[in-house]
Amino acid sequence: MKANMVGWFEIPVSDMSRAKKFYESVFGIKIKVEQFGTTSMGWFPFAEDPNASGASGSLVANGQFYKPSANGTLVYFSSPEITYELHRIEEAGGVVLQEKTLIKEDIGYMALFIDTEGNRIALHSKE
Repeated sequence: MKANMVGWFEIPVSDMSRAKKFYESVFGIKIKVEQFGTTSMGWFPFAEDPNASGASGSLVANGQFYKPSANGTLVYFSSPEITYELHRIEEAGGVVLQEKTLIKEDIGYMALFIDTEGNRIALHSKE
């Protein structure tokens, strides 16, 4: 296999404005929101280079098919050093579930949090 299997992810949200503010605050990014019929999507920044690693995704507000959950699929956001994001989570309205924890020396570190919408999300870094 020449590429990672995941090509896109979607994080369900109940309140797009609140979720957008949370993720922009935690990651220091800008999220562009667009409307597609009854579905609102907030696009995370993405690399246009087809050889870039990782997957991009969006926040999605549509009560019919997208419901926030702390029990579903776990999305890991990559970071050079997850301590930066961990310090911003609670200020932005989220809850840290697991502080920075070593997985294995050759794999790196992870942490878990609940976003403002009730989703369980993870962070990963080599440092």
